[in-house]
Amino acid sequence: MPLMEPDEAAIAAGARALANGRLVAFPTETVYGLGAHALDSEAVAGIFAAKGRPTDHPLICHVASTDALAPLVAEVTPTAQELADAFWPGPLTLVMPRSDAVPDAVTGGRDTVAVRVPAHPVALALLRAFGGPVAAPSANRFGRPSPTSASDVADELEDAVAVILDGGPCEIGIESTVLDLTCDPPQVLRPGRISAEQVEQVLGGPVNAVASGPARAPGMLESHYAPGARVEVVAADLVGARAAALDASGVRVAVLAPDAVEGLPAAALVLGPAGSPDHYAARLYAAFRRADAEGAGVILAVPPPAAGIGVAVRDRLQRASAGR
Repeated sequence: MPLMEPDEAAIAAGARALANGRLVAFPTETVYGLGAHALDSEAVAGIFAAKGRPTDHPLICHVASTDALAPLVAEVTPTAQELADAFWPGPLTLVMPRSDAVPDAVTGGRDTVAVRVPAHPVALALLRAFGGPVAAPSANRFGRPSPTSASDVADELEDAVAVILDGGPCEIGIESTVLDLTCDPPQVLRPGRISAEQVEQVLGGPVNAVASGPARAPGMLESHYAPGARVEVVAADLVGARAAALDASGVRVAVLAPDAVEGLPAAALVLGPAGSPDHYAARLYAAFRRADAEGAGVILAVPPPAAGIGVAVRDRLQRASAGR
C-alpha cells in the first residue's frame, strides 16, 4: 500500500474504505492510528487480526466533535462536557458508560467506552468525511512501539491496511492520557500529555493517578511499547559504567538520555540527547525503532523528570523494560 498524501482525494478514499469495512491508518497529534468503523463488529475484528491484539483489550473511539458522542455513550455528563470543552480536540481520552450501539469488540466486553476528539487536521478531515466514529488503536503490532510516521505503519502493517494517510511525524509522539470518569474522583488509567494536575485545575477537585491492575484501557499492560532491543532504565550517573560493561561483553549498546552522556564506548549508538520532556516524548518511539534497525541489543534509557509529560515518558520506559 503506497503512502498517500492527505489531499481531498486521499481523505475520500479513506472514508470509502472505512465505510466498506476496511482498515485505514491515519495520523493524530499523538501517534498514528489503525482505524475501522467503530459500529461494525466485523471491521473492528480486522484491527485485532492485523495487530495480533488480544480481543479483551479495549479500543479508543475517535469522533470529529463532542456532538458526535451521542451514538457511543449513555450520557454526556457535566464533567465530561467540561473536560471536552477544555481539552478537545486534544490528547485526552475519556472513559464513559457505553451506549447499546457500541459493539463488545470495541470495549472488550466492558460496560464502558473510551472516546476522544483528535487534534490533527488529517484525522479530523477523515472523521468528518466518514461521518461516524472510528475505533483506532496505534497502528503497529501489539506490544511494539507505537508508530509516529506513516513509514513506521507501512513497515509493520502495510499488507493489512487499505489506505495509509501520510500526515508527517506526530507532534506529541506518545499516546493520549486516558481518564476514567466512571469513578469518583476520576482516575488516570494511562498518563499522557494532559497531566492529572491539568485535569484537576479544570474540575476544581482531585484526580487519582495512576491506576494499576487489569487492563481497563489501552496501554495498561505491564509489558508494552517494547522494541526488539532490551530496554534498561538507568540513572544518569550510572549509564556510562553500564554501557562500558555491556560493550565489554560484546553487546551493542544504544543510549537515550535528556542530556549528552560523556565517556561512552566508541561503538555505542547515541540516540540523544533527547532534550526536554516534550522533545523526549516526541522522539521516544523513533529512537526505539532506530536502535532496532541498527542492531542494538540493549537500550540504556535515562528518564526525564517525573513532571508533566515526563510522567508519561517514564511510564512508557517502564513498560518497555518490563519482563525483559
